[in-house]
Amino acid sequence: MHPMNKLAAAILLALCAAGAGIAQTPAAAAPASATAAAFDLDADVARVLKNFDVPGLAIAVVKDGKVVVARGFGVKKFGEAAPVDGKTLFEIASNSKAFTAAALAMLVDDGKLAWDDPVTRHLPDFQMYDAYVTKEMTVRDLLTHRSGLGLGAGDLMWWPTTSFTTDEIIHNLRYIRPATSFRNSYAYDNLLYIVAGKIIAQKSGKSWGETMRERILKPVGMTSTTTSLAENAGNSNVANAHSKIDGKIAAVKAMPVANAVGAVGINTNADDIARWMNVLLDGGKLDGAGKDAGGKEIRLFSAAQSREMWTPQTPMKISESKPPLAATKPNFFAYGLGFQLRDYKGQKLAQHGGALQGFYSRVVLVPESKLGIAILTNAESGGAMTALQYRLLDQYLGAAPSDWIKLIGDVEAEAHAKEQARLKNATSTRAAKSKPSLALAAYDGDYQDAWYGKATIKAVGNKRVLSFAKTPDLTGELEHFQHDTFIVRWKERNFNADAYMTFSLNPDGSIERMKMAPVSTETDFSYDFADLMFTPIKADKPK
Repeated sequence: MHPMNKLAAAILLALCAAGAGIAQTPAAAAPASATAAAFDLDADVARVLKNFDVPGLAIAVVKDGKVVVARGFGVKKFGEAAPVDGKTLFEIASNSKAFTAAALAMLVDDGKLAWDDPVTRHLPDFQMYDAYVTKEMTVRDLLTHRSGLGLGAGDLMWWPTTSFTTDEIIHNLRYIRPATSFRNSYAYDNLLYIVAGKIIAQKSGKSWGETMRERILKPVGMTSTTTSLAENAGNSNVANAHSKIDGKIAAVKAMPVANAVGAVGINTNADDIARWMNVLLDGGKLDGAGKDAGGKEIRLFSAAQSREMWTPQTPMKISESKPPLAATKPNFFAYGLGFQLRDYKGQKLAQHGGALQGFYSRVVLVPESKLGIAILTNAESGGAMTALQYRLLDQYLGAAPSDWIKLIGDVEAEAHAKEQARLKNATSTRAAKSKPSLALAAYDGDYQDAWYGKATIKAVGNKRVLSFAKTPDLTGELEHFQHDTFIVRWKERNFNADAYMTFSLNPDGSIERMKMAPVSTETDFSYDFADLMFTPIKADKPK
């Protein structure tokens, strides 16, 4: 969601938004003596694994319809010896969006819907906050991040793992206030891809996962790919998730997302994703499929739909790159249908990133050169993928090489140092001697947000603990920061998502509302705490 996912948006912008995932705290930059003169994939990956603190990754490269690389590097789990290979499964998070877009394209080919059909034609109960948007939202709009929702709006209904159903998530869209007007600007979202997945299931009469297996995975030959973590049970060749805890890499539990599969549901490996990239690069043709009884070429989707998916739909802002990364700045940048579209070295790229807890991925396609690159990792480092992406692009496009591993490592390290300095300043300049307006027990109770639902503050021993009703792992201790602002320190330290909680009072001293915001800009945007507004749930008076 996160994809994708998940350093915060600031670093991604510094890297010209090379992927949808959010980069995490970087490791030390590469030594100055390292050079990028000769292409040596093993040596480059070894540097990336070490410098960006990534336990393992898989790379697939296809060129002119042939698989050039499909292999693994490093280990499946930190501290263990089992290696990653070409069949090791990774969660690819928001790179699943391309599968959802392709499935919709196939339904368009079948005449079962049109891109510009109103969503309500297929899901009559669909409703956004604004009645006009509800009426005008099309199937195309679901995929193009121009709905007016803010960045990652509503993601806390599925991230981290929640008990919301898919239908509950879709229903609660009506309570999420827009951040901009409809079709005004780009803002990445996941919830509308969940809606798209629901349409696919409705049209096929089967679940999204079953539809993916029957209509895409089996025809393409992606025999190892799964559509849920449950399907991975019993398979020993699955990469473990990894996050940073207090700055050190650690194996963590995976994050099931059965309620968000349309956005983030695919798990795959280097061998299978190489097949997928070849189909995409060949405009939907299936290798060796031949022709049907009527002499028509058998395809996954039509050439017309291939063009539609890679046609710009929503312009995206082009930010200034840091001087060392000037060569990565695109001349055009837009979102298509399940793909970001931009240019590099004079060629169009169709690409996407993915981010879930413990996994980041990147897929980059260069249609003109029939080149596809996929990088799957079992850690949360956007820099690792971006460095390898540009290293591989330069190699296969015949461009003069740059030491992207060092350059991107340096940019990330600088950004991280600035964020750490900002956090230190925020702590040192707070009103440390201030006290809450109320006795601590007065902050206890149940609170309600319009789209998320209930959260509770209660005493546990001598601590105050906040818990989110439908998110078992969002539980943490409150620490007073200043005045009526606290910080919640989540029990799951790998979230790296501690949040401010600020209470506003009524004239009579009772609590009017509680707002939240991430403490660090490095927090993944899917922790959309800032979109919540909790109000106290008043207890019924005894009769």
